[in-house]
Amino acid sequence: MLEFIDTHSHLYDDDFTPDFDQVIKRAQSAGVIKCIMPGIDISNHNKMMSCTNRLKNFAFPCIGLHPTSVGENWEDELDFVKENIINGKFYAVGEIGIDEYWSKEFISQQKEVFKQQIILAEKYDLPIIIHSREATEDIFDVLEKLKEKNIKGVFHAYSGSYETYERIKKYGDFKIGIGGVVTYKNAGIASVLKKIPLEEIVLETDSPWLTPVPYRGKRNESSYICIIAEKIAQIKEIPIDKVSITTTLTAKKLFNI
Repeated sequence: MLEFIDTHSHLYDDDFTPDFDQVIKRAQSAGVIKCIMPGIDISNHNKMMSCTNRLKNFAFPCIGLHPTSVGENWEDELDFVKENIINGKFYAVGEIGIDEYWSKEFISQQKEVFKQQIILAEKYDLPIIIHSREATEDIFDVLEKLKEKNIKGVFHAYSGSYETYERIKKYGDFKIGIGGVVTYKNAGIASVLKKIPLEEIVLETDSPWLTPVPYRGKRNESSYICIIAEKIAQIKEIPIDKVSITTTLTAKKLFNI
């Protein structure tokens, strides 16, 4: 049976409450052996940790302040991350980054929070999970200021050009997170993927969001990871088992799981 790691799934989201056990069973039946759960903010932390305890050796928690959660209380939120990372077992600092789609009110604070969390990740030798939405140049501006740091991680939900991918690689050992968007009819990432080595790619669903075709418009879940893998195999004209083996190994190494 093919094995997959979903490197970005919000299993603790309320959307999964009604049929949580069935969602997990479907994921495991589809070959998902592990899931990485990105942190969002204080309000989501306890739910994530409860999910972690419920799914030992399957669900792996991260800690971080999501850019869309950066607001008036951003310093308290950031202190929470700094305090909890010391005593907890986390597998990445994320989901962190900059989002200029929803609001630009706290952009300067988003940049500061992003920078501080990258520094924190290097201190604890953890990868980072980067969220970038309509903020490519600001993301690179922060990374440029930290270019002497030893940084590793994944650019979540990547949809950029090959040239942007080449810029990314200058700032650390970054992998590219590919999810349901790759199945969309006019997704430009498909042509970009042809040039990106398979070893540089990890699979993700971002469930319950970014559902792949043919389920687009419905709730996403980790069991759909095989659809994403099939699409990558089709684009790269390689067997799906090669996608499974290679991306799983990359994810295990990156997140140390």
